[in-house]
Amino acid sequence: MNVSQLQDQLGITFNNHDLITQAFTHSSYVNEHREVPSSDNERLEFLGDAVLELGVSQYLFRKNDNMAEGELTKLRAAIVCEASLVNFARELQLGDHILLGRGEEQTGGRDRPALLADVFEAFLGALYLDQGFEIALDFLKKYVFPKISTGAFSHAMDYKSQLQEFVQQYKNRTIEYRIVEEKGPSHNKEFVAQVVIQENIAGVGVGRTKKEAEQRAAKNALDTYNN
Repeated sequence: MNVSQLQDQLGITFNNHDLITQAFTHSSYVNEHREVPSSDNERLEFLGDAVLELGVSQYLFRKNDNMAEGELTKLRAAIVCEASLVNFARELQLGDHILLGRGEEQTGGRDRPALLADVFEAFLGALYLDQGFEIALDFLKKYVFPKISTGAFSHAMDYKSQLQEFVQQYKNRTIEYRIVEEKGPSHNKEFVAQVVIQENIAGVGVGRTKKEAEQRAAKNALDTYNN
């Protein structure tokens, strides 16, 4: 494992290199290298899970004044679920640095979702132990929170239903969604949606699918009404 390369890649320097090495050490590697004293990343994963949940909870609480407890819980669950952590780990290329046993390596363990999610949490746990919560939070601000603010997890929140409920307070108001633009090549399209209420454009959203664009348009409308 090239610790210097990993640190340069992430823009973070550890005080204790043993911690970052442990974060990337899978149990299969420890089992096959018993002659070298080492520990796997399972305990760090446990700690990182708590750091991640607290960091995300704090961010959502401060950024969503009008969101109810149930909605906050639902959105947090989407952010900290395995599928999301796998995406974070892949974007950061963490899988390239995992220490694996030969059997695990040969069966594709380096890209196994559960393993990647565990490594992401273990790294966060190691960073917390090495430099404290604020630095771990800085890491989340750089790599996780921007995705929340740009609506990457809006699929977890049914903003269209929320907007429908809001509009139903007023009689005879109609909602219509319009896809007004398609951008980019076929393999990487972006859609621009408008939500129109009583012939007035109430919100605009952009997404990789028409449904995602419509959800973001609905969220944009709700944000406008709530401010």
